[in-house]
Amino acid sequence: MTLPRSSGRLKTLPKAPFAIRRVIGDSMLPTLKSGQLILVLQWRVKPRVGQIIMFEHNGLEKIKRISDIRPDEIFVLGDNLASSSDSRQFGWVRYEDSTGIVVAKNTTKWYSR
Repeated sequence: MTLPRSSGRLKTLPKAPFAIRRVIGDSMLPTLKSGQLILVLQWRVKPRVGQIIMFEHNGLEKIKRISDIRPDEIFVLGDNLASSSDSRQFGWVRYEDSTGIVVAKNTTKWYSR
């Protein structure tokens, strides 16, 4: 089974409460490693500073940590600042562009066959 990549081209997510994505890249090290699977809660919940979210930016799904919140916008940063493209480069993310909150991750790499 092949899963969509979190940094791949955005595909319409099914109208389900959860989505599973595979992390690609090093921007969230050491919290999330490339190859790990994450579970994203797609229902709208009130975002909080420190949460990891998935959102759309320029047609891509990205995963970052919330650093600051305005009424309609979220400032996001990667945990690995040296290897992250985040709000420092592209600015605040509109709340409506957020896809969901990362609620779980696996601790080992799972590979498709």
